[in-house]
Amino acid sequence: MSAITTKQTLPNVQRTIDRLIGEFDQIPLDRRVIIQQLTDFVARKSAAGEHVLLNFICTHNSRRSHIAQIWAQTAAHYFGIENVETFSGGTEATAFNPRAVKSMQDAGFNITITKDGQNPTYEVRYSSESEALTVFSKKYDDDFNPRKDFAAIMTCSHADENCPLVNGAATRIALTYNDPKDFDGTVQETAKYTERVHEIGREMLYAFSLLK
Repeated sequence: MSAITTKQTLPNVQRTIDRLIGEFDQIPLDRRVIIQQLTDFVARKSAAGEHVLLNFICTHNSRRSHIAQIWAQTAAHYFGIENVETFSGGTEATAFNPRAVKSMQDAGFNITITKDGQNPTYEVRYSSESEALTVFSKKYDDDFNPRKDFAAIMTCSHADENCPLVNGAATRIALTYNDPKDFDGTVQETAKYTERVHEIGREMLYAFSLLK
């Protein structure tokens, strides 16, 4: 499978993408049905010539929502889908968890702190030529995020169950993932974070591959 912008992708990110594209057959049918909702939203907005705004929402905006935001923007870039902007938020703000940061760096992303503190701001690069993503923990309705006509993608079941209404969302998609936090401090920690990064990346790449 070729991509318009492969040459611009950071080499280590490209290696991870190549691996994950080769694993599309691991995505279960029931997951593909949900992922299709995301693909359909992007297709509708793109066909109408509108900006595609995706807000990935989890309880603390610390792990899964950030990972999904970064991978979705990367997938849009990789497959040449223009006018896509990705965001993330939570029902409360904490911080982009260092374990999740490390696991994304291990996948090849260039991530640096631009503002330190309890809730650091990070600059995330997946390409040598694209604008970096600004990533920090925030509530889903923070002024940094879109306020209307966006897709609210719920990446954790707790947020999905406890946030029944996302104001301004044009559609709501429950694409939930298990929390790698459950393995913090255990011998399985690194493996489980890698597993989640790869699962989310695989599904975001699959979603955008359907648009080509």
